[in-house]
Parts: sequence; structure tokens; C-alpha cells
Amino acid sequence: MAKYSIAWMPGDGIGNDVMEATRIVLDTMKLDAEYVPCDIGWEFWCREGNALPDRTVKALQGTTCGLFGAITSKPQDDAKEELAPELKSKGLVYFSPIVKLRQMFNLHTNMRPCKSYPGNPLNYRGTLQANPSGGELLIDQVVFRENTEGMYGGVEFYPLPESVYTALCANPKMKPWKDKGLENVALSTRIMSKQGCASICRQAFEFAKKNGRKRVTLIEKPNVLRETGGLMMRVFREMAKEYPGIWADDANIDAICMWMFKNPQDYSVLVAENMFGDIVSDLCAGLVGGLGFAPSANLGDKYAVFEPTHGSAPKYAGQYKVNPIAMLLTARMMLDWLGEKERAAKLESAIARVIKEGKVRTYDLGGSGSTLDVAKAIAAYAA
Repeated sequence: MAKYSIAWMPGDGIGNDVMEATRIVLDTMKLDAEYVPCDIGWEFWCREGNALPDRTVKALQGTTCGLFGAITSKPQDDAKEELAPELKSKGLVYFSPIVKLRQMFNLHTNMRPCKSYPGNPLNYRGTLQANPSGGELLIDQVVFRENTEGMYGGVEFYPLPESVYTALCANPKMKPWKDKGLENVALSTRIMSKQGCASICRQAFEFAKKNGRKRVTLIEKPNVLRETGGLMMRVFREMAKEYPGIWADDANIDAICMWMFKNPQDYSVLVAENMFGDIVSDLCAGLVGGLGFAPSANLGDKYAVFEPTHGSAPKYAGQYKVNPIAMLLTARMMLDWLGEKERAAKLESAIARVIKEGKVRTYDLGGSGSTLDVAKAIAAYAA
């Protein structure tokens, strides 16, 4: 019997390509694992009306963790249009299966490292002020994103029900919406709890403490989102008192996008609610070469699902031309979480070596190597 049971979820589009590349590397490294195929993604929404079938949820419950490739998500109207004809009249509502997994398994922490590796031609070069020598400006940031609450909590309405409007009318700011006609009003909520804020802030500070990082920056917008942003700010500042050796500061979401672009080397650990964390982690990825270098982990108390942050890029599906490094760095995070520290370090070293050598590169890096060519080159060094 294998030591680990890993839910294998390629998902959509290039998810299959990069997962195949990852399997080459993991098999070469002789990870003692069984891989449990699990159905998830757009195909199952269209064919069955459920992008996360019950059989997949049941299978995941018997595994150690999950490894996920990529997902296709579309607006509700488009999703309904692509349903099989016999399902279109059943009132089905599309939901993102990865968001559902996060909530169902309480994967409260989304961890997104963004690290530049020497030799990557897409690394951020820095401004003259930030990097007078004009050479490579190496960046090593980790974003901690609250994963189950906030703007992505999924509590939305359209049209706005009378009962919801009435309940909200204690706030006089709601009254003008009545004049527009509730049938014309859509409402998305940003619901945050003190527990959720405390959990993600704790994760960020503990990571900084354990890894010798000296700065944790909260990303919020409390001057406008006064209640939810204010709650997160209060929790963060109170918790910072427990970590006197770490510089704890904060920045508005709009301002941080400017400052990280100007001085990315100044930031180390960043923490944010769901949507702001999603936004800023893509900015971080852009600084280190793009989404082809951006892994992530969805972490709970007892279970985890690992996924790259890129999308499914359906136009490239099956062509084996996309960069698999984000997926391989995601596998490194999985190995680390499993306690396979030596394998995790060896895999990252192999990835860094292939990037630095520059002999095997995919099209985004100016090369002609395939997805599998890159995987084989990394596997050779990781063996």
C-alpha cells in the first residue's frame, strides 16, 4: 500500500498537459504515492450539470491531499447556454468547483509564493531607483490569502429579493436602490468574521517567524470598506503585538499595486482577504515571470489541495506548449506539506537549475521546448 493517496484532478484545458508533466517528475523522484483519478471541471458541468460531482467529493475524503491542474469558469449565462440540452430547463446554477472545494473542506488558507529564479528572462528588472545596476532584481514574496470568506464567499443575489432589501433597509444608504427597481439590482456580499481574519493573519505571522522573514504587510481598503476592512485591520494590528521582531505594516490595495511595481524587493510576506489576495498575487506573479511561475496551496487543518494559479488556456490544450513550472512548483509545495522536505528541496533545486541554464524553455521564455521537454529536463536533475 502506498504511503500517500493523492487525488489527481487535471481539470480543464492545459490542466491535463501540466499534470502529465508533473507525473513524469514525481515518478522519476519515486514518490511513494497512488494517484486517484477524480472528475472535475467544465466537461462535467456541461454533461452532468455539476462541475464537482458527488463521486469526486467522496473520493477526496479518502485521500491524503489533492493535486489540481486548471479550471475553466464562465459567467452564469454562458454556463447555462453550454449545458447539455436535456439539462437546460432544470434550473441548474454553475459554481466554481475549486471555490466549492475550499469551502467544503475548510481550506481556509491560500498560500501563494512568488519567487524569481536567476536566469529567467521574464524576471522583473526594476526601475533605475530600485536597482541602479540594471541587473536582475531577485524577488521572494509570499501572499497569504483568506480562502473561504470575503468577496468570494458566494452570497449573492440577482434580482434583489424584497426580503433581503427590507432586512438591509436599517441602513439608509439602501433606500435609493428601491427606486431603480429591485429586479434591476444585483448584490454581492463581503462577509468576514473575526475568526477568519485572525486565522489568515496568524498563518502569515507564523510563516514569517518560522522562516526568518522580517516584514508582514496587510493589504486592505479600510478607508472605504470601513466595517470589513476595519475588522481585518484591528485583528492584524492586535496580533502584530505578539510578534515584536517582525515589522507589521499595512497598505491599501490600490497603493500596494503601485509600490510593489516600484519597489518589489521591499516586500516579503503579504496578507489579505479573498479578493484582494487574488488580485495582488497575480501582480506578484507578473514580477517573477508571469503565471507560468506561480504556484499555490489551499491549506486546511487536515487536508490540502495544491494548484497553480494560472487558468485553463483552452486554446493551447493538448499542444504541450505551455510552461509547466508553476505546476511543478505547486508539486514542490505538496511535497513540503507531506513532510517530504528533502524531495521538495531537490525538486526546487532542479527547477532553478533548468531555468538558469536556459537550454530547455517553452515559448513564453523564447524557447521551442515542449511542456514535457521541460518536465524531463527537471526530472533528470531531481532524480
